[in-house]
Amino acid sequence: MDFLMSGLAACGACLFTNPLEVVKTRMQLQGELQAPGSYQRHYRNVFHAFITIGKVDGLAALQKGLAPALLYQFLMNGIRLGTYGLIEAGGYLRTAEGGLSPARSAAAGALAGVMGAYLGSPIYMVKTHLQAQAASEIAVGHQYKHQIFPPQSWKVALAAAMVSGIAVVLAMTPFDVASTRLYNQPTDAQGKGLMYRGILDALLQTARTEGIFGMYKGIGASYFRLGPHTILSLFFWDQLRTLYYTYTK
Repeated sequence: MDFLMSGLAACGACLFTNPLEVVKTRMQLQGELQAPGSYQRHYRNVFHAFITIGKVDGLAALQKGLAPALLYQFLMNGIRLGTYGLIEAGGYLRTAEGGLSPARSAAAGALAGVMGAYLGSPIYMVKTHLQAQAASEIAVGHQYKHQIFPPQSWKVALAAAMVSGIAVVLAMTPFDVASTRLYNQPTDAQGKGLMYRGILDALLQTARTEGIFGMYKGIGASYFRLGPHTILSLFFWDQLRTLYYTYTK
C-alpha cells in the first residue's frame, strides 16, 4: 500500500505541474552549447514560454509527455517513498536503544532515492523527448519524432482514460468508500442504519478511526477498474449505436 499511495499521490501532483515541466525542459534546451546572444530566444521567461507554447503549439502542448511523466512519477516516487516506508516500518532506522538514527535515515533515503531514479530514468528520457517536441518556429534542442500510439488507435483512448482516472479516483474514492459502507451497514427493524447517520458521518468516522488512508481503501482496484470500464462503455455504446442505425435505415 505504501508503494501505491506514494505513486498515486505523485501522479496527482504531476497532473497539475506537468505544464511547468514542459516549460522547464524547453528553457533548459534553449541555446544549448551556444554563446549568449548568438541564438534566438524563443522563451524569454516562464510566463512568456507559457504564452508562446500555447499560441504556437496549442494549449494541449503544455501537457506534452504527460503519460510517461505520470508513469515516471508513479514508479520513481512509489519506489522511493515506498521503500523508505518499508525500511522505517521494519525498525531498521532505529538504534538498539530505540532512538532514531540520522545516519541510518540518510542511508535509507539515499538508497531509496537511487533505486527510484535508476529505474525511472528510461521513462524520464522519453518524457523529455516528447516535451521538447515543438513547431519548427519555436523548436529548441534536438527534435525526436516519437509517437507513442498510431492515430485513431484504441490505445489512445485507453491511455487517456487511465490518465484521467488518476484524478477521478483521488477525488472520488473517499465518497465511494463511504457509499459502500452505508449500503453494507446493518439496520434496525425500521431500516435505519446502525453505524452511520449519513455520508458525512461515514466520512468523519472513517477518517477519525482509520486515518486518511482508510478513506482510500480499494483505490488500486478502483483505478484499474475505471480505465477499462470507461473505454469499454464507449466501445459498446459506439457498436450498439452503429447497429441501431444500420438496421433502422
